[in-house]
Amino acid sequence: MSTSADERAARLLLSIVGEPGDPRVAALVDQVGPADAVDFLQARGRRGELGAALAQRIAAARPEETLAQAERRGLRFVTPADPEWPEALGDLDQVPTLHERGGTPVGLWLRGALRLDEAVAGSVAIVGARSATTYGAAVAGSMAADLAEAEVAVVSGAAFGIDQAAHRGALAARGTTVAVLACGADRAYPTAHQALVGYIAETGLVISEAPPGGAPTRIRFLARNRLIAALALGTVVVEAAVRSGALNTANWADALSRTLMGVPGPVTSAASQGVHRLVRTRNALLVTDAADVLEAVRPVGRQPAGSGTDRFLRPRDALTALEQEVLDAVPVERGAGADRVARAAGLPPETVARTLADLHAAGFVERSADRWRLVRQEPFDAPAEKEGGEFVG
Repeated sequence: MSTSADERAARLLLSIVGEPGDPRVAALVDQVGPADAVDFLQARGRRGELGAALAQRIAAARPEETLAQAERRGLRFVTPADPEWPEALGDLDQVPTLHERGGTPVGLWLRGALRLDEAVAGSVAIVGARSATTYGAAVAGSMAADLAEAEVAVVSGAAFGIDQAAHRGALAARGTTVAVLACGADRAYPTAHQALVGYIAETGLVISEAPPGGAPTRIRFLARNRLIAALALGTVVVEAAVRSGALNTANWADALSRTLMGVPGPVTSAASQGVHRLVRTRNALLVTDAADVLEAVRPVGRQPAGSGTDRFLRPRDALTALEQEVLDAVPVERGAGADRVARAAGLPPETVARTLADLHAAGFVERSADRWRLVRQEPFDAPAEKEGGEFVG
């Protein structure tokens, strides 16, 4: 075999026998390369704790059979040497471990036709409580659907609650969604989500660091969370109690310098206390919808017009300062002549006359018998009047 083939075979073997996210394996591969790492674990590493644990597994492994089985189940194995490997995963080598998990994966198992790098490019992760409230599920689903309509892929963990709502929201909008699992990519956990995970594989992508058939364990969920955070541009936590697995993902996003966001909930809701703490103490951005998220994660100049804070602008906000001054001096009910408007505005009559003509063309004022009054389009912002029609500023 060529050197690249040797390294690929070594990574495949390490993926099968190693525990997802084991920082000791990641560090060893980074130091000596995957092929030498296998040799070390088989020979010199036998006396060490890691070598003793893996040497026996390496001897019993049948990587060719595992790979053939994976292919029959529609899975493929990718490594950092493959063109579709996202560069963002390399950031995991630059941050400290968390709960004894960390480092770049030796490889990933994928289920789905999409390229990994293309599927997660510009993506946003939406995570939260498994025991989600009706409010939280509605927010997650709506946000995911709106992100999908904006051609932003949604990454989550296919669990109950917020994860499920996020995936379904993206799917409902016919967008791309990516599920990162703690079990093998050929399985679903919870098992009730088998159909959901299968549909995600058909339209998006299912990712796992665990080998085919791998069972979900607590430590694998913690390892999975770092992948969710690393693959996305930012992570939105919709609901999370003070002690929540979603906060582990948030911690990874923060450590990786990804944009961390939180959706506020009722102050009386235990399901939102963890999110509120993130906003209060961890500099998480408070977001309420997809427009807020896009404003936070997209580069300056990439945000489409009419989104973000722009969605709160009224038509009159686009007027010049002069036009707004004149508009504020126009009565609501009883019309007034241009001279009277000029006196109320404290501006020259000729300037006001020209401006009133512009405002009339734009639909802000109407004219009847040389008297001007506001068109009723923003009654909550309309100026008051005194008796007799005089404007009160």
